[in-house]
Amino acid sequence: MTPGARLAAAISLLDEILGGEPAERSLTRWSRASRFAGSKDRAAVRDIVFDCIRQRRSFAWRSGAASGRGLVIAQQLPQAADFAALFSGDGFAPEPLTDLECAAIMCEVKPAPEPIAYDYPDFLQEEIARSLGVDRQVVLAAMQARAPLDLRVNMLRGTVAGAKVMLAQEGIAVEEHPLSPQALRVLENPRAVAGSRAYTSGLVELQDISSQAVALFAGAKPGMRVMDYCAGGGGKTLALAAQLGGQGLLMAHDINPGRMKDLPDRAARAGAKVALVATDDLTKLHGKCDLVLVDAPCSGSGAWRRNPDAKWRIDASGLELLLQVQAEILDRAAKLVAPLGRLVYATCSLLRCENADQITAFQARNPTWMLQDEAKFLPPNAGDGFYSAILG
Repeated sequence: MTPGARLAAAISLLDEILGGEPAERSLTRWSRASRFAGSKDRAAVRDIVFDCIRQRRSFAWRSGAASGRGLVIAQQLPQAADFAALFSGDGFAPEPLTDLECAAIMCEVKPAPEPIAYDYPDFLQEEIARSLGVDRQVVLAAMQARAPLDLRVNMLRGTVAGAKVMLAQEGIAVEEHPLSPQALRVLENPRAVAGSRAYTSGLVELQDISSQAVALFAGAKPGMRVMDYCAGGGGKTLALAAQLGGQGLLMAHDINPGRMKDLPDRAARAGAKVALVATDDLTKLHGKCDLVLVDAPCSGSGAWRRNPDAKWRIDASGLELLLQVQAEILDRAAKLVAPLGRLVYATCSLLRCENADQITAFQARNPTWMLQDEAKFLPPNAGDGFYSAILG
């Protein structure tokens, strides 16, 4: 594909997405239908689309058009050396810029209101200010960029030094990250990771550094009975398994068992033992777990740069429903904790209403529980935005 054809494909996809189609579904369908597009073409189109979704409001403000074409024009402004060549109308390239479009990109742009300038929904303005305070613009600016790729070295399979050597042999450059002793941030050739020997052998797992930090913060120790209560795909489950070092009992549960369908294969690759627990069997575990991790369903605001589609789908009523679900999950999970055990709550959210406020409300309902520690992990210094609290 020519550079112009890539832009045209991105414009068409963005129009679908702006019309309500989920981004991943549109991209998957386009990839399957576009046999002419090579892997580099598909990756380039995907990057353009996701850049535009992340900065949907600020790009529309800059170009003066909240359309796929308007977003792509704004996305190309910092990097396009020749708009006439890219928007030529020749072959599969987009049509040339109109006089109005040229005028819009040439004129001085008025300062945008904060939710537009930093790309988030209007209804969250007050909550974001309350949650992030004076740091909000730095955090939100980081959320407008692509997320880095982080790896967790699986200590059940090897060492950090060994992982670095194996990755380097396949041209994947990494560096250690101070937030976790098992963390590696990919600097070069990130798309090669999934097919690398380090990954397929289970030596490294794809896991955001903040997610790794939350699992480390939970404090699993060899010999413990540990429950990952909202396990999902099992990223934190496998991190907990490495901390247990094969000693103890690791269990995983999710209200939707289908989310854990890949976990047995992932655990086998990682050399970890994980017992999947059905909802009907939870009562048998009341008061028997030394550590229960609750990575609760949330707004996903901390992962907006990784999943930008989500921030344009959340609304006030949806957030209120999530708050109710989080409270119910905390109350249910607390029943599993043994005397002197710990309950660890986590979200990939930037919002105080989903984080510290939930802990305060839980303690009001359950006054015997004490807050032992809490932590925030925020970009740009970490990875995704995460919050975690330890109760005992």
